[in-house]
Amino acid sequence: MTKGRVLMAMSGGIDSTMASLILHEEGYEVIGITMKTWDYENSGGSKKETGCCSLDSINDARQLAVDCGFPHTILDIRDEFGDFIIDNFVDEYIAGRTPNPCVLCNTHIKWEALLKRADMLKCKYIATGHYAQMHKKNGRYIVSKGLDASKDQSYVLWGLKQECLKRTIFPMGKYHKDDIKKMALARGYKALAEKNESYEICFIPDNDYRGFLKRRVDGLEAKVKGGDFITTDGKKIGSHDGYPFYTIGQRKLGVSLGSNPTYVIGIDPEKNTVIVGTKEDLEKQIMYVRDVNYLKYNKIEDGMQLLVKVRYKHQGELATILNDGENLKVIFHKNVSGIAPGQSAVIYEGNDLVAGGFIMKK
Repeated sequence: MTKGRVLMAMSGGIDSTMASLILHEEGYEVIGITMKTWDYENSGGSKKETGCCSLDSINDARQLAVDCGFPHTILDIRDEFGDFIIDNFVDEYIAGRTPNPCVLCNTHIKWEALLKRADMLKCKYIATGHYAQMHKKNGRYIVSKGLDASKDQSYVLWGLKQECLKRTIFPMGKYHKDDIKKMALARGYKALAEKNESYEICFIPDNDYRGFLKRRVDGLEAKVKGGDFITTDGKKIGSHDGYPFYTIGQRKLGVSLGSNPTYVIGIDPEKNTVIVGTKEDLEKQIMYVRDVNYLKYNKIEDGMQLLVKVRYKHQGELATILNDGENLKVIFHKNVSGIAPGQSAVIYEGNDLVAGGFIMKK
């Protein structure tokens, strides 16, 4: 008897590969699946095809499955991915916000595609190589931080619904990355342990999102070039290359505020202006969050004091949370720098993910 049939999302990288091996050795009946989300030639970038959608990665995932004797299939979701994720990515920058495509992809594309195929293949579970943990309490499935704090990926999982989480396994959550590399070497996967990891957005392999926007939107550069850099008191201090090509917190702008470093602190797409200021101007204490998904609790009670992260690498700051209609009002106990509309705000209680949503312009 096995522990059940599980559909394992395999990218060809070390994490999903070792996750599939761990499940296999723990007694699960593993079926590997590799999702083709994007054609690199369509990006128009200069970098060679690498990462989860490359032919090499697909072949690596298939070979591992063959070695272990479990089935493997390739799932083409390019149409599903492109229509939603790419359009949203472009629309968010055009709206003057900073998108978070990995969160949207997990929430609306990958898990939906995996569960659909899991049902077709009569799989009880799905699994991924994310460094996160999960437990059940008071009838709810709760995502927690991975044991390896430097690799924790719970931040990008805030959008998952309860019906998704109850069928999900995160084998990597209880391991450190160094242990995973040692495990791969011990099993004879030296090339895999030494394989470079990709940190770029999957559909922008050259990491040049500005070039991607220019290629994606006809005439964009001509439409937005030559707008004004303005200070917080409305003074023009220079011209910029187009507001979609700037993000909150960005430096090295080609304009100066005297001896102080100059940062982007706001973007006005209607006026094609980029507001600049000092590091102190970049700091805020109040933030609003929309499209909230609750994980640990059905709701957050007014006045709860919780840790809030405003970007993936942010350590988080303690804040008081208040309900504001369907949105949340976050009052940080200390000023937080670089709060960017469109990015994800993720709320934690200890190691547990309580809720998440998108930072609003307000």
